[in-house]
Amino acid sequence: MEIVSLVLLIIAVVFIVQSIKIVPQQTAWVVERLGKYHSTLTPGLNILVPFVDRLAYKHSLKEIPLDVPSQICITKDNTQLQVDGILYFQVTDAMRASYGSSNYVMAITQMAQTTLRSVVGKMELDKTFEERDAINAAVVLALDEVALNWGVKVLRYEIKDLTPPAEILRSMQQQITAEREKRALIAASEGRRQEQINIATGEREAAIARSEGEKQAEINKAQGEAAAITAVAEATADAIQKIAAAIRQPGGEQAVQLKVAEKAVEAFGKLAQSTNSMIVPGNVSEVSGLIGSAMALLKKHPGA
Repeated sequence: MEIVSLVLLIIAVVFIVQSIKIVPQQTAWVVERLGKYHSTLTPGLNILVPFVDRLAYKHSLKEIPLDVPSQICITKDNTQLQVDGILYFQVTDAMRASYGSSNYVMAITQMAQTTLRSVVGKMELDKTFEERDAINAAVVLALDEVALNWGVKVLRYEIKDLTPPAEILRSMQQQITAEREKRALIAASEGRRQEQINIATGEREAAIARSEGEKQAEINKAQGEAAAITAVAEATADAIQKIAAAIRQPGGEQAVQLKVAEKAVEAFGKLAQSTNSMIVPGNVSEVSGLIGSAMALLKKHPGA
């Protein structure tokens, strides 16, 4: 009796163990009932029918990185290029991941390599280095359409390395060196050109400044001479006006005649002292009349 009870206890424990399943977070378990897909267990406590239901597949729902093996791709310009990358995917449908492909990881890997060769084959070598983002996006787009049947979502693909042959690397290095030397020569010539422009501009501005200075000096000189002439003319005009006013005064005319006579006598006296030859006016009576008038005025105005 005790043996029967022990057997029943063991059977009960086995039934409990077989029927109770605790699924971890971010995990999906696929259950088959009598060899046919029955359900997908979600995280937490789940109850199965012992010996009828069985756990067929277990899938992680976390994002999974997949290293895509390195491979040789041929570019559009017939250059060999070694490419390797890494793929990130996530299981979104546990049932399709279980029955859609016998090995979805290998399927994704092979599809990534095939798509990569196709994309790189449409580009020239130089473009492959410039269009990494475009290559990554093309691979993800192509894989995402196919991977839906496998219950997998392809999140992104990243190229880790693009390695051309050694000969191509040397040629690229020479090209880069030549391009840098070309830019250096262009920069030097531009510097000399700018220097010549600056020198010419400075000389032109200096010449303009000198000519402007000379022009201003001539203007100032002309203005000074004009001002001097104007001042002399104004002084002469003022003197003439004063003389004319004095002549109009009583005795003014006689004073003028006297002054003229004095100047004439003085001039003849100086002429007689300086040379043996004298120039005498043709009509001496005019001179004697001038002198007589002057003497008469002196006698008439002894204080003049």
